[in-house]
Amino acid sequence: MSTQHDFIAIGLGPFNLGLACLTEPIDDLDGLFLESRSEFDWHPGMLLEGVTLQTPFMADLVTLADPTSPYSFLNYLKESGRLYPFYIRENFYPLRSEYNAYCRWAAARLSSVRFGREAVATSYDETDGLYTVTTRDTATGERTEHRAPRLVIGTGTPPYVPEACEGLGGDAIHNSRYLEHREALKAKRSVTVVGSGQSAAEIYHDLLSEIDTRGYRLNWVTRSPRFFPLEYTKLTLEMTSPDYIDYFHALPEATRHRLEGEQKGLFKGIDSELINDIFDLLYAKSVTGPVPTRLLTNTALTSASHDEASGTYTLGLHQVEQDKEFTLTTEGLILATGYRHRVPAFLDGIRDRLRFDGSGRFDVTRDYAIDVTGHGVFLQNGAVHTHSVTSPDLGMGPYRNACVIRDILGREVYPVEKSIAFQDFGAPEGGIA
Repeated sequence: MSTQHDFIAIGLGPFNLGLACLTEPIDDLDGLFLESRSEFDWHPGMLLEGVTLQTPFMADLVTLADPTSPYSFLNYLKESGRLYPFYIRENFYPLRSEYNAYCRWAAARLSSVRFGREAVATSYDETDGLYTVTTRDTATGERTEHRAPRLVIGTGTPPYVPEACEGLGGDAIHNSRYLEHREALKAKRSVTVVGSGQSAAEIYHDLLSEIDTRGYRLNWVTRSPRFFPLEYTKLTLEMTSPDYIDYFHALPEATRHRLEGEQKGLFKGIDSELINDIFDLLYAKSVTGPVPTRLLTNTALTSASHDEASGTYTLGLHQVEQDKEFTLTTEGLILATGYRHRVPAFLDGIRDRLRFDGSGRFDVTRDYAIDVTGHGVFLQNGAVHTHSVTSPDLGMGPYRNACVIRDILGREVYPVEKSIAFQDFGAPEGGIA
């Protein structure tokens, strides 16, 4: 059995889901969206009660490309009877669980989405210029071939486990699985969170809230020199713009890779309100005596071992500024160590058609293509090294999808902004008179 389409999108995170919403009304564009999971679920392990997105509601699946789309967050609120409560709440930032429910609502209304379809192989036929994606039905094992002249890769960035913790054993978890292990962690005598971003802070705050009633010791270890707040001033936000993509993408590869490390505070920092909430909670709990917790900055994880008999982990740590080594013993271990892009194995059959840079990462064109033609295979996310902070930003998803649709159809269905920033990111041509 085989099918043919204008394009095939693999993976259904918010970015490819947004593409599905934007292409659904286009009569002369036939797309197929494949997802290995049985349903849409966005970071289910981190859907803590009351936690909000770090982007406002307009950064939904479609609005910044098509404010009239029936797949907007506001239309979801209207159809679910929640529009007025959201209005009265007077908060631009949706709950994370609410955003997940919105995405599930949108996915259920799309005719182009196929859940339970795992991409297992990809090939390319030079004769007809078509890619073939072989999928496996996760319920029945049946294999099907789907053909199209273009692919859109949206498999996301998988959880990253530090080298020191690979094959560690025991019940250590990545933060992506926190909720399912939350109660078991709170039953331990000690818990340690390793990481420096928003997820680490949310988990630490959640565990800190019950530290006195549950009686565990709680540690937070981060190699960052301090608990960096997410930079969210308006002129900084102009870096999530077409103007900044033009500037950043045109920089030399080595410069872009250096800036990638320097710009983490623009998209991997902690919400400043949460930082303050953590301090206030520490202060409130300290009224009755010392709080059994340690917050260790400038501290890198260098080794880890698990003792099965005692059920404990011993972490080898390095205080970078003091250049001192020490150890920490803990029963519970949560690795809030982020996500890193990997080239999916199902692309092995077309690697010779894909472009890679000097570091072995995808060489992504300005308009998001990664194949040798510059028009055949497109990438969602995974391009911080070429598109900076705009790559993971939810608000830039509709812009990227509008660009991809324009490239596929050869016409502009959704207006693509060229310049929106007040500031100049590069030196003006010809100087300033």
